[in-house]
Amino acid sequence: MHRSSAPSVDSPRSCRLPKSGSRTESLERTRDGRSAMNGADEDEYIGFATLPEQVHRKAVRKGFDFTLMVVGESGLGKSTLINSLFLSELYKDRELPSVNDLIERTVTIEKKQLEIEEKGVRLKLTIVDTPGFNDCVNASNSHKSLIEYVDQQFKQYFEDESGLNRRNIIDNRVHCCLYFISPYGHGLRQIDIETMKKLHNKVNIVPLLAKADILTKEELKIMKQRIIDEIEENHIRIYEFPDCDSDEDEDFKQQDRELKASIPFAVVGCNTVVEAGGKKIRGRAYPWGIVEVDNPSHCDFVRLRQMLISTHMQDLKDVTSDVHYENYRAMHIRTQMGVAQKERGKLKRDSAPNFESISDTEKLLEQKDAEIQRMQQMLAKMQEQLKIGSPQAQHVNGLGKL
Repeated sequence: MHRSSAPSVDSPRSCRLPKSGSRTESLERTRDGRSAMNGADEDEYIGFATLPEQVHRKAVRKGFDFTLMVVGESGLGKSTLINSLFLSELYKDRELPSVNDLIERTVTIEKKQLEIEEKGVRLKLTIVDTPGFNDCVNASNSHKSLIEYVDQQFKQYFEDESGLNRRNIIDNRVHCCLYFISPYGHGLRQIDIETMKKLHNKVNIVPLLAKADILTKEELKIMKQRIIDEIEENHIRIYEFPDCDSDEDEDFKQQDRELKASIPFAVVGCNTVVEAGGKKIRGRAYPWGIVEVDNPSHCDFVRLRQMLISTHMQDLKDVTSDVHYENYRAMHIRTQMGVAQKERGKLKRDSAPNFESISDTEKLLEQKDAEIQRMQQMLAKMQEQLKIGSPQAQHVNGLGKL
């Protein structure tokens, strides 16, 4: 599915990338670079300044992959938010389960793939939805299906990386997990704490406060602070934004500070268009007014989209590869080594009785030989005594003397 109208939020970091990777523009920039070398001789120009252009062209030609997991109970607007983020209809054919089905419903994994193209850049997006999470009566094991799926993707990537053909490895690892928190409670519930603690070593968790339009500004501020405090109290590690470089401009630094201050993102999902002030906007109409989805003063939807798509998508992939996958890889190799050592120990234990039986037989034979030798010596002494003490032996001895 190709869409040319995918949302884009310009940022100072993204603006520095070249808009086109054509050969002609690259050569023109190369000539401009040569002419702008402050009078330096062309013989001193090596040419490695075009390396970023080469990397950019190769990356654009190959395209990008990104996998997003969505976790939260039904009714929090997960599907609506995803459709709002990527301007698509991924869940138009979904059927809502009945009340009877929710009683014994289990967590299932649903994958939706979408190809988006924007200004010549192709993005293969994979949405991993988790319907049934915390919907059944006993939801204590809801996190197991999530962990099994994440580990399964790590295992598949590890096997592909260790195989013979490593040139065309498909990266299906989960790069980000949007965790929806219910606004109806008083912060994190126990299942939220347990699930995030199970996931935080395996995936980048980005907490979202769902349906923020039902809270006032004061209630929203209190709820956000309470969630942050409970995350710190329970030692839950969520995704940390990287620090800005010292050479970044002030606009980007201010943008980064606003993103960090918005955690958890208070979001409102909406695909309907309403009219306000003579113009059409995406939002929800209430008797007391209209909530604009794209208005930063109403919710954090724009900041979430900016972080997820425009500024931190590559960092999410880097953290997944350099931290979470490496942790899994090290643990997996350690487990394999432990299994191999156990197998070797088992082989030694299985073969040890044979050696013991052989040594026991040799010892028994040695004892028998020693016993036979002692009996032979005793018989020899008895025979000598019999010969000396018998009358025939004495008569023979007297005749010998004569």
